[in-house]
Amino acid sequence: MTGRLAGKVALVTGAGSVGPGWGNGRATAVIFAREGARVLLVDRDAESVEVTAKQIRAEGGTVITQLADVTQPDDVETFVSACVDRLGGLDVLVNNVGGSRPGGVAELSAQDWQRQLDVNLTSVFLACKHAVPVLRARGGGSIVNIASASGLRWTGAAQVGYAAAKAGIIQLSRVTAVQYAPDRIRVNTVVPGQLHTPMVEARLAGQRAGGDVAKLLAQRQARIPLGFMGDGRDTAYAALFLASDESRFVTGTEIVVDGGMTARCD
Repeated sequence: MTGRLAGKVALVTGAGSVGPGWGNGRATAVIFAREGARVLLVDRDAESVEVTAKQIRAEGGTVITQLADVTQPDDVETFVSACVDRLGGLDVLVNNVGGSRPGGVAELSAQDWQRQLDVNLTSVFLACKHAVPVLRARGGGSIVNIASASGLRWTGAAQVGYAAAKAGIIQLSRVTAVQYAPDRIRVNTVVPGQLHTPMVEARLAGQRAGGDVAKLLAQRQARIPLGFMGDGRDTAYAALFLASDESRFVTGTEIVVDGGMTARCD
């Protein structure tokens, strides 16, 4: 198979989706497979991740799935090992799992704060921890971590746990990139803005617009200078560049995918 990732093995966490359409994980997995990668899909939802896998198989790609909780060290160690054992190695890791919970410091419970850190940040730490030795032994590779514009700016709602964790991903990526650059392991971050992914209908509209999807979409689109919302495929194509050899001289940095939202000051 030819393509920008031909011959590479990629592991994508959060590769299912909370609903129909192009979430970041599903889009990344499908596009990577289209570009020639053999992919291991990790998710905790068996039905959802199988939808992604079926699409890849229907297009002739090579894919396996693994159910896991990315906040559990044993689960993470198991799926990294499974990637090596079943697909012959690991070249690209995409850490995509995440989710927000509303609330500022006075409103968010201590338990929810810790859960936000576990899901959004500790999951990235654990996957990197277990992937780096494999990538080092292989002679290098690429780690792509998915953060959020909430880690850079106020994006319309108080979600302090999510924002702090996503900011943490950016700095974790920079530190890891510099430390392991001599091993030819590149580490970069994709920072999506307010995309129209299945999460809008499944969760965010209920949290922020009383269940009114159209209202929430209008609010989000109004913040975007380009005047339209992207979707998970926009995140995936940024990740594709960072995963491919085209980005061989790119490490310790971020690609912001937000239609200009974080560049404006109002």
